[in-house]
Parts: sequence; C-alpha cells; structure tokens
Amino acid sequence: MDYQKKTVVASTTGLALEGMDVMFISFAMSMIVSDFNIDLAAGGLISTVTNWGMLVGGILFGILADKIGRVKVFTYTIFLFAIGTALTAAATNIQAVYIFRFIAGLGAGGEYGIGMALVTEAWPRKWRGRVSSYVSVGGQIGVILAAVISAIVLPTLGWRPLFLIGILPVILAFAIRWNMKESPGWLESKKRMEEHPEQRKQNPLFQLVATPGRLFTTLGVTIMAIVQIAGYNGLMVWLPSMLQKEHGLSVSGSALWTISTIVGMAIGMLVFGVIMDKIGTKVSFGAFLICSAVAVFLYAYASSSAALLIGGAIVGFFANGMYAGYGALIGNLYPSLMRSTATNTIFNLGRAIGGFSPVLIGYILEHYNMTMAMTYLSGLYILSFIVMLLVTMSNRNSEAAPQET
Repeated sequence: MDYQKKTVVASTTGLALEGMDVMFISFAMSMIVSDFNIDLAAGGLISTVTNWGMLVGGILFGILADKIGRVKVFTYTIFLFAIGTALTAAATNIQAVYIFRFIAGLGAGGEYGIGMALVTEAWPRKWRGRVSSYVSVGGQIGVILAAVISAIVLPTLGWRPLFLIGILPVILAFAIRWNMKESPGWLESKKRMEEHPEQRKQNPLFQLVATPGRLFTTLGVTIMAIVQIAGYNGLMVWLPSMLQKEHGLSVSGSALWTISTIVGMAIGMLVFGVIMDKIGTKVSFGAFLICSAVAVFLYAYASSSAALLIGGAIVGFFANGMYAGYGALIGNLYPSLMRSTATNTIFNLGRAIGGFSPVLIGYILEHYNMTMAMTYLSGLYILSFIVMLLVTMSNRNSEAAPQET
C-alpha cells in the first residue's frame, strides 16, 4: 500500500474509532446515571467535559503536531483517547468518569485535525475534497459500530465492558507508528524552518490571527464550523423527539428515521467531496448551504411517513454532507507549519460552541414549536453561506495558487 492510501486508511480508521468512543457515552448514559444515582444534569455534564477535553486537546496536540511531527503526535492522541475510554470502565464515582472522559476528549480532539493534515499533505489539491470525504465517512461508521456493539454488550454485560472495548485503538496506534513515515509536507516545512530559524519561535496558534487577513479567515471558518456542528447536533438530538411529538412517530419509526438520515449524510459527504474537487469551494459550499437552509425549512411541513423518511435523508445529505469538506477547506487555506493547529482549533471551537445548539433548540421547542426551531436552523445555514462568500472572496486566489504541501 502506498503512502497516500495509508494516510486515508489510518485517518479514516482513527476517526471511526473516535466516533465509536464518543457514542458509547450516549448509549450507556442511562445505565451510568442509574449506577451512580445522579440526576440527568450531572449525566449530561459527561458529554460537556468530553467536549472541553476535545477543545484543549485539539489546540495542544495541533501545536505539537506542527512542531514535532504528524505521525508521532497522531499516535499519541490515539493512545490517549483509547486509555481514557478504557479507564472509564474502572470509574468508581461520577467524578472519576469526568476525569477519564476529559482524558479521552484530549486525545479525540487532537486526532481529527492531525489525521486531516496527514491526508491533505499526502494528496494533491485536486483530490483533497474526495479524500477528506472518505475520512469524514469514518465518523458515521463509528456511530454504526457503537450502535451495534452497544446493542450486543449493554443488555448482557452492562456499561463497563463496553468501555473496555475502547482499548482496541491502541493496536491502530502501534500499526501507524511502525508502518507510516512522516508527512512529506511537514518535513518540507521543518526544512524551511531550519533555513529560517526565526520561524521556530512562532506559535502556530498565534499565527491564526497574526494578520488582519488571517484573522478574518480564521473567524469566518470558525463561524462556519460552529454552524456545521450546531446544525448536526440540533438535528440529531431533537428531531426524533420533534417528530414523535408533532407527527406521532413511534420510537421504532424514529430509529428508522435516524438510519435514513445517517445514510443520507454518508452519501452527501461522498458526493460533496467529488463536487468540491470538480467545481471548487465557493460553488460546492454555497450550493449545499442554500439547499440545507431550504431543506430544513421545508422539512417542518412534512406530514406523511414517506415524506419524513425521504426528507430526513435529504436534510442529512445536504446539512452534513458539507462536513466532509472542512478538512480540505482548512488544508487549502493554511500552510503546513500551522495546518494541524488550524484544523484542530477551528473545528474544536466549533464543537464547543456549536454543542450548545441543542440547549437553544430545547428552549425554542418549549416556548414555540417545530416550525420555529427549523427556521432557526435554516437561518444558521444562511449565516454560514454569507460568511463563506466573504471568506472565499478574501482568499479568492487560494484555489488558483501554486500547490503548497
């Protein structure tokens, strides 16, 4: 297997295992709450603490990967979220769960951006959208794996053995460390820094806002990432409940809707990657953002079971299809010496802030209705569309620029 394919396999597998690890909490939540005799707010804090860990780990390991190498730090992040997950199985109180989930979050937050940087630097610009989409689909595979494993393990063995399975990614870390060479893009960047010693003192995090143009780009892409996560969380957390309340959809019907939506998301990611490579960032993101706004708004008026299922797949196709493009988008906008830092910082900020969207949607549903909630989500996509236009206009020469590793 050549180096390019190795980066895709390693990054896709890493994201799948990360997604599996994060989803274990969702499936085991009720058992954990019951076992430790805590309220739902204390249970919800588990996910919040994990997101905080992701933000800290994303920034920390992103900087380290830009400073000392992609492959080395990538394996560190996999070790960390695997160990944090396995330790969760040994927790004797909820405080220990918080600590171990924070550790797992540190690794998970670092893994995403480094994996995307590896892929971006291994493939030419004309392929980056597609290979980023392959990696992004790994997250959906992780959700499916978590659902299947949880359905088998939880009813018979309980929640603790479920988290012991989280040690398996350690095998992946060893395989990557022994079989993958360092990123050529990072090695070239390191060589340039050796020729220009003053660059060694530059903190990649500060470089995200070092100039007015870079600051504008970073803020803009961060807003887009916040909208992406806010839309995804809002749809996946509340839509099943909305459909049950507004349309009388059964629990089994909600599960069928979830499957339909996830399939639509995976297909949307693969299609988006191809479109991004073929016609560019502005048109691909623009088309998907507008279609997301329209699809989400119209979905509030779906009434039949068929319309709910098909509409869910369409909403998933457009709203989460764009997720596949962020690795390539950030990889194209930022140079190698700060690429991991940029990807991890921007996307984990999106996770941390966009993660509050279900809270806001819950408030809207409590005081208004599903139509208002869907209008809110539609408005987010319009906002992201406007920001995307401004960012691509300010970086209008980026896609025509010479290849930067």
